[in-house]
Amino acid sequence: QVQLVESGGGLAQPGGSLRLACTGSGFTFRSYAMGWFRRGPGKDLEFVAAISGTSRTILYSEPVKGRFTISRDNGKNTVYLQMNNLKPEDAALYYCGKKERDDNWHAPGSYAFRGQGTRVTVSS
Repeated sequence: QVQLVESGGGLAQPGGSLRLACTGSGFTFRSYAMGWFRRGPGKDLEFVAAISGTSRTILYSEPVKGRFTISRDNGKNTVYLQMNNLKPEDAALYYCGKKERDDNWHAPGSYAFRGQGTRVTVSS
């Protein structure tokens, strides 16, 4: 069955960096777009970034554009999220999702989430 394992979260200072990784199994990884979402304290699941199977299409939410970079290595079945210039408002539980619907790239309902998430804390 589909499994997604997120890693790389932790504590970073404001202005610092973290690199998240998500490794998928149980499906043909290169055939699916992947997305990163986050859930902050008391907030709904929020779109962060997404990347197509070929990396030809890449999307970011406005709050992270210019600071975060999504990439993937299909040989390793892994999608990454490089997060630079972190802000306190980036603190959240981050999830990766396998895009299973052809419509809205920003909607959580278009993705399957099968991992536990990885927590990012931004504090001095």
